[in-house]
Amino acid sequence: MSSGSLKTDFYTTLVSGVFFPLHELIKKHDTVAIRKEMETSQWWDESRLEQLRLSRLRRLLASAEARVPYYRNLFANIGFKVEEVASLADLARLPLLDKSAIRANSDALKAENATDLARFNTGGSSGEPLVFYIGKERVSHDVAAKWRATRWWNVDIGDPEVVIWGSPIELGAQDGLRALRDRMLRTRLLPAFEMSEKKLDQFLDEISTVRPKMLFGYPSALSHIARHAEARRRRMDDLGIRVAFVTSERLYDEQRQQISKTFGCRVANGYGGRDAGFIAHECPQGGMHITAEDIVVEIVDQQGVPLPGGEAGEIVITHLATAAFPFIRYRTGDVGVLDNKTCSCGRGLPLLREIQGRSTDFLVAKNGTVMHGLALIYILRDLPQIKNFKIMQESVDLTCVSVVSDVGLDGELVGKIVQGFKARLGQEVEIRVEEVKDIPSEKSGKFRYVVSKVAPVGK
Repeated sequence: MSSGSLKTDFYTTLVSGVFFPLHELIKKHDTVAIRKEMETSQWWDESRLEQLRLSRLRRLLASAEARVPYYRNLFANIGFKVEEVASLADLARLPLLDKSAIRANSDALKAENATDLARFNTGGSSGEPLVFYIGKERVSHDVAAKWRATRWWNVDIGDPEVVIWGSPIELGAQDGLRALRDRMLRTRLLPAFEMSEKKLDQFLDEISTVRPKMLFGYPSALSHIARHAEARRRRMDDLGIRVAFVTSERLYDEQRQQISKTFGCRVANGYGGRDAGFIAHECPQGGMHITAEDIVVEIVDQQGVPLPGGEAGEIVITHLATAAFPFIRYRTGDVGVLDNKTCSCGRGLPLLREIQGRSTDFLVAKNGTVMHGLALIYILRDLPQIKNFKIMQESVDLTCVSVVSDVGLDGELVGKIVQGFKARLGQEVEIRVEEVKDIPSEKSGKFRYVVSKVAPVGK
């Protein structure tokens, strides 16, 4: 679908065409112009996109060498010459940037000419939060990329939206001005921290009242609300919802199906982070398109060597709009696979075939085999008595499973879980199964089904 075929009402047209652009202008963001450029460049072929990316990469590297102490020293120490960069593959000559390096060099990573830097931090759902800085250039590009992807689904800024979110950053910023802005944008923010029966009933009431064109939130939260609607026999598929945007967690197939069935809409997966930026977004034809104009994605092995399309490895990104605080070959801690194919939608933007999850979502068997948490998740998903669960791999010798069940745990059910887990992790591994009343989400509001404290060999 071309961006020109958007069907919007008068108020949405006013917001997306006048109010929001004015809002961005006041904040000194170039969002509108960038989005318009992106809506053109998304249709370019691979070679034209590569020329744009290479030009922007050289500009970022030259700026880092001239103005960022950390990179000036790094380039000098390893003999890296920006003028010798002839392709995106030359990025591999630089070392990876990880969270510990950012923590240790926070001031040295700031450009000497940077102004209006905003301090951000990750939620720390998988460890210690990361503090970093973002300039107006990057904010403009990230907002523009998200806006472009939103419009792929025949919705726009200003269409009624319900956001189910758990980040203390967004929720803590709900001052009078932000609340006024959200009202004008027709955005209703619901906190995803507490998921009691009473709260879930309130969420269903809010969604029914707002009749949003789009939902936005964690897949775990939206699917949980959807399951609750089904249990309450509340019909939610006649509200006119066009799309549910999900992000910040791995989207499981059954979550997609549940959300789609309950709310009567398509589900659009988004991938990115506060630190890494708006990396990729799903189009209506199902392609997970990388924001290629802004972000170079590499898939690397455990030694940091780039892998070809089709092979799984850690996702490493270079954000081309981060001159003020560069993210160059930044390790996301996520595991994914690049695709060599193009999407049937006609966009030239490259594709991520899979986003398999965080490296801590992978388990290590007693014999050293590394497997995705899905190997154990499916064992529990196949047991209808289990409503919810969390798997904690404490060590290669011990894995603990917390389960919520309507009917209670009996010896036969525990035996099935233990037997299934031992078949994958090793017969000598201790499996502890515990029944609990509730499984809380992380501090960020996200939910993680699997957490492993075991690092794969070589990490």
